[in-house]
Amino acid sequence: MKKRSFSPVFLFLVLTIVIMLLSTILSLFNVQAEYTTVNTYSYALQNNVVAVENMLSAEGIKYIVTNTVNNFMNFEPLGAIIIVLIGIGVLEKSGFLRVFFTLITQNIHKNTITCAVILLSIISSIFGGIGFVTLLPLSALLFKYGRRNPIGGIIASFAGLTFGYGINIFLSTTDTALMQITTNASHVLDKTYGFGLYFELFIMILATLVASYLMTRVTEKVVMPRLGKYEFEENELVTETKFSKKELRGLVLALAAAVIYILIQIYLIVPGLPLSGTFLDNTQTFYIDKLFGSGSLFAKGFVFIIMFFFLLVGLVYGLVAKTITSSKDFNECLKSSLDTIGNILVLMLVASLFISVYNKSNIGLVLVAGLTNIVGAIDFNGIVLLLVVLLLSIICGLLYTPLASKWQVMSGTIIPKMMNVSISPELAQIVYVSGSTLSLGFTPIMIYYCVFSSFIEKYDKNGSVGMFETGKLMMSYAKVLLIMWFILIVGFYIIGLPLGIGSQPILRF
Repeated sequence: MKKRSFSPVFLFLVLTIVIMLLSTILSLFNVQAEYTTVNTYSYALQNNVVAVENMLSAEGIKYIVTNTVNNFMNFEPLGAIIIVLIGIGVLEKSGFLRVFFTLITQNIHKNTITCAVILLSIISSIFGGIGFVTLLPLSALLFKYGRRNPIGGIIASFAGLTFGYGINIFLSTTDTALMQITTNASHVLDKTYGFGLYFELFIMILATLVASYLMTRVTEKVVMPRLGKYEFEENELVTETKFSKKELRGLVLALAAAVIYILIQIYLIVPGLPLSGTFLDNTQTFYIDKLFGSGSLFAKGFVFIIMFFFLLVGLVYGLVAKTITSSKDFNECLKSSLDTIGNILVLMLVASLFISVYNKSNIGLVLVAGLTNIVGAIDFNGIVLLLVVLLLSIICGLLYTPLASKWQVMSGTIIPKMMNVSISPELAQIVYVSGSTLSLGFTPIMIYYCVFSSFIEKYDKNGSVGMFETGKLMMSYAKVLLIMWFILIVGFYIIGLPLGIGSQPILRF
């Protein structure tokens, strides 16, 4: 790839101006849309209206001027990326990652490593956005120490994190929120309808395995060849194929410390044991909400827990391997990953500005509501309806990313429509989530897209892998996964296979 691309900072600024102009035009024509939501008490449908706001009006300009700093300071990835990078800096500067990743890449086939990166990225969705700030930089280093293009590791991990966000073997807090919305919408037609926590277990196990394999193939056969050979600088080359006894001893003890630390954390989140469950929010019903609910100490301190884990492992290795011999050495490790933080901060500033302007304008919400109404007004049945809702979810996912709030807008129309043709609410939710996540890897309004862009920019030495180029590569994954999801959804629907424990794709009255 020799063609140079526009920088992400420039593109986010252009997109911000475009949204401001577009909001002005649409507001002049009083563009708005109606959507239905479900009353959680009576389960009756109620109409809501959302209109486009003019971001070039006096109120719009006032919002931008008075909220830009606060939006940046409260931007979700900002604090997490700084704290996690401090921990990763200790791991890398101490030499732990160099030894650990080199040994892994020497003894394990590259396809297996790629598959592991993608599988771990898919599973990490249970932890929310922490995977984006942790796995993206670690995947880049894993590929780099394996003498491969680190951008390939970033792209593979990002594909797993985004396209795999809806593939959940383990229940997440997003899943429980979606389940509640789906159940409420189903009560419009049947007030006794309900389903269990593991309603999608079988189809998700299959989707996880198949998606991991398919994304690995795309990475190795499409992405890596198109990226080409990475030009390592002299200080980036890993020449050691054998390590000293001190380094190996440091690796063993560091891994032992990691295991002990993980076991302690697990003990603290297991309820019912002596002095355990300290980190849980015991006011919640479901365990996943106890673990990641708003009152959970584990959820509130998860970024710090990860950072301290990295610090502990890196420090133990450094002390044993003698790469850290003084407080000055440790201080150098702490700040090593922050040397290039300036580019990330600037990108996050313009990204937070763009996202806040876009959300405030209501353009995405109006389009989602309008498209949902169009689909709701047309008669579809069976497989055609499943395909239409899948495509609708993909398009809406490009325009508005929050899964729960978007489903709140769409479910009042989609769930009753699908139930009326004997498609279960469980299958409707699966179709919605799979479609929505198929667009997460493309849309810049996804808050962690700027994190992805910043790491690409860090390793893109000749400026050839910009947002448009990465978009083309992500499209390779999306095409394959779209086919996979369509086959799985239609296959389970036609055959009547259970989606999970006690859950069917077809309603039986």
